[in-house]
Amino acid sequence: SLERRRCLYLHTGRACCQMVEVLLAVLILVCSSVSCGSAGGYTGLPALGGIYYYQYGGAYSGFSGADGERAQQLDQRFYLLKLPIARAAMGVGGCLLVFPCVVILVGVLQVPWYFPAWLLIECTLYIVLAVGTVPALYYFLHSLLSIYNSSVCKEREQLYQSKGYEGFWCSLHGAEIAAGLLGCMAAMAYLLSAGLAVRDYRTVHEQKQKPLQL
Repeated sequence: SLERRRCLYLHTGRACCQMVEVLLAVLILVCSSVSCGSAGGYTGLPALGGIYYYQYGGAYSGFSGADGERAQQLDQRFYLLKLPIARAAMGVGGCLLVFPCVVILVGVLQVPWYFPAWLLIECTLYIVLAVGTVPALYYFLHSLLSIYNSSVCKEREQLYQSKGYEGFWCSLHGAEIAAGLLGCMAAMAYLLSAGLAVRDYRTVHEQKQKPLQL
């Protein structure tokens, strides 16, 4: 039946690869949001509790007066520096999430069987994505490294270290490294999907030629 043929598509190699792409895009979105973090800022109110109070012991209780105000300023400036690149990464991750979902839907509806040229279009789009991922990753990592090498980050790191706080180093953290690795994996998945699209195009073309030969 038609419904059965549609469900069978989800068991093909191309569909499995596309579902992996969806998972990678979701993880890129999550890592990008973690990279952005929150506006943060020095609270100066240990009585409020909260995550910083329990994580760093006293909600920045080591700061007072001018140091507290400076910590707040540096937190906000550092957050604003990272915000554009984090938003851009999340936007790219969102686009990478939408595309495989659309391609899966097209496959389930069996559009490639009725319009085989779609597989060539799909192959071309995947190649463009794979090639475009390389400069996107370079821009992402280069921008983050520039932020971590900025005077704002260096001063912020020194200020927190002077009070005995850790975790404010000017270097890539786990979520940002993970986002870069996930981007590389996504690029490889796109190339694999491009190859599978070409293979399926040949298969569909051969199957459509059989009735003519008979």
